[in-house]
Amino acid sequence: MLQILSYFRPCRGPRLRSRSLLAWLWLAAPLSAASAPPAPPVQLPRFQVEAEAEFDHVIQGPFLPDVQGAKINAGKKTTILDFDGQPRINGNNYRQALAEAPGLILSEETSPLVSIGYRGLEPHRAQFTQVLKDGIPIHADQFGYPEAYYTPPLDTVDRIEFIRGGAALLYGPQPGGALNYVTHRPRTDRGFSGSSLHTVGSDGYYSTFSHLDGTVGRVGYYGYLNHRQSEGIRSANGDYRLTSWLGRLALDATSASRWLLTLETYAEEHGEPGGLTFASGPGAVNYLTDRRAPSRQHDRFNLERDAASLIWEHDLAAGTFAWRTWAIDYTRASRRQGGGGFGTLPTGPAAQTNTQEHQRFRTLGTEARLRFDWGPGARHVLSTGAQLYGSTSPRTDRRGTSATATTGTVQNQSRREVFYAPVYAENLFRWGAFSLTPGVRLEQVRQSVREEVNLAKAAAGNPLAERTDTDTEPLFGLAATWEPARGAQAYLNAAESFRPVIFTQAVPNGATQVVNADLAPARARQLELGYRTQTASGLVLDASVFHLEFSDQVGTAALPGGRSSLVNVGRSVHRGVEAAGRQELLRPRAGGSASLQLYANALLLDAAFREGAFAGRRPQYAPRHLVRTGLQFSRGPGLKAGLSGTFVGASHADDTNTDQRRVPAHAVWDLTAEWAVPGTALRLIGGVNNLLDEDYYSRVRADGIDPAPRRHGYLGAAIEF
Repeated sequence: MLQILSYFRPCRGPRLRSRSLLAWLWLAAPLSAASAPPAPPVQLPRFQVEAEAEFDHVIQGPFLPDVQGAKINAGKKTTILDFDGQPRINGNNYRQALAEAPGLILSEETSPLVSIGYRGLEPHRAQFTQVLKDGIPIHADQFGYPEAYYTPPLDTVDRIEFIRGGAALLYGPQPGGALNYVTHRPRTDRGFSGSSLHTVGSDGYYSTFSHLDGTVGRVGYYGYLNHRQSEGIRSANGDYRLTSWLGRLALDATSASRWLLTLETYAEEHGEPGGLTFASGPGAVNYLTDRRAPSRQHDRFNLERDAASLIWEHDLAAGTFAWRTWAIDYTRASRRQGGGGFGTLPTGPAAQTNTQEHQRFRTLGTEARLRFDWGPGARHVLSTGAQLYGSTSPRTDRRGTSATATTGTVQNQSRREVFYAPVYAENLFRWGAFSLTPGVRLEQVRQSVREEVNLAKAAAGNPLAERTDTDTEPLFGLAATWEPARGAQAYLNAAESFRPVIFTQAVPNGATQVVNADLAPARARQLELGYRTQTASGLVLDASVFHLEFSDQVGTAALPGGRSSLVNVGRSVHRGVEAAGRQELLRPRAGGSASLQLYANALLLDAAFREGAFAGRRPQYAPRHLVRTGLQFSRGPGLKAGLSGTFVGASHADDTNTDQRRVPAHAVWDLTAEWAVPGTALRLIGGVNNLLDEDYYSRVRADGIDPAPRRHGYLGAAIEF
């Protein structure tokens, strides 16, 4: 619930439930000219203004409202990343996008792909975090292959909502919270508008984003075309190209019953130039000698995604009903040269071959959520819902006879299917300044993998594998809040989540690895206690302590004869402090529009394995500290400037904490600006990323160190109409 009117800004067609606010303003105006003595001051009643639903697009922040559409957020720690207050983010720069999100750890790379970790959970493709767009999951597969290769262009994102703690009760099982991209809807205040932005920058960078939108009568429309390309920072094979478009129709967007139809496509290809090393010797590609040199000349990656979705939201007399249905066709393909090692060139007979991996994910899903307000004054809120989700994802691996081959002999082929049918219910009880929200979610997952070809097992005389797992996992949560004063809230959240067994754990490809018969999903429990406030002076604070225990992690156990078994062996504990603050140093006054804000946030993290093969070591990508800070200046909607800094402590990119995969501490500053040229339809953007030219990297993979860009700049111009 948005309780402070200043949360709201001009936006596309907002709908406020409390229309009586306008009536009060109208009644108060005309009597001021009377000659009678002034009446004593009148205390107007306190109003609570609610965002009806996500479709209305009026949620501002800095925290999600207690009740949002058909969902309950009360007692959960939430963050809204609203991009309207900062200069336009160029090129999906997630270092800037996540600037005010403590707890999210970015593993940077120069391709369009994104890797985001959470409080020390592995960041690769955000596989431990539930990733959604407008409430629809966008992992390749929610369970068997939960990797978010696709993310929407930030040019079309209105805000990012990040929910910690009880996110698994709302969106699904992953232990790393939920990251929901809320994208632009058609504007409702005019019939036609649009813009076309073109940007150029270092390393052959070019980007364009053009959109049209408006509402005519009952029908709104929104569409964009996005293209982005670069030669990359490496001297060869670091290039990328992507093109995406979206078409969206809204029916009755400002009414009590709203429909939204979306069709979209995305295609992307990039080179994989391989990693570097600090070692020397034959074939080594040394970071200190040339950080731009490739160790792989022919490795390529392709992604294609087509999606359609339909959303219906309907306001009830005491609540909201929301329904989503979607279909996604998602293809991930790669080809990689054999031979080579950590930061070394491919050599030997294997270098004359390559591996071609092709996976296609077809998913269908539908979900319904209902919110019902009940009790005296409708103060209590029940939220319940269910989802049906199914996917098929055949995978084929081939071996080519050259480093550039695009076809070859089938080595592995498998059929994979997932059926998912969860139900959940939460109830928000309110008693004065105190609230309590118990919740339960019943996860029901059936996952099957059937091998059709496995040449390695055939050569060893082992049979093809087939496995079907049916998991019924109850998840429980409890959240509480206490409001000691207006604009202040203490919150407590205890919640469960779990990590399903992925496809390659259910049926490993290797001929010498077997799966323990009682292999079970990993489970996580999280406890958080925090306090947040927003004061009239423009100060926003949110601080919490947390404890995350991630147990029954899947690992390997040695067997006789050089074989190994996948079993539940690992347990890690992640605990620490998150704190975030924002202060308005300069606030707009009557006759002026200048604003200056200072923000800072920090994650202090103590994470370690307590059981399993890595006991006593820190999980990968779990720095002891992560600090972000910056200044944001604006003068009306026409001029914005931002300076942001990111300070990351040292970590390791593997759970064994080896020296060669150590990620050093680093500090990176970015300077960005946006200016609408007065009296014209022209808007300029520009910036310098890595302003102080830090030599750093924050990602290390099995093939070596992935260097981050040094100082680079960009400049763009948009025509708005």
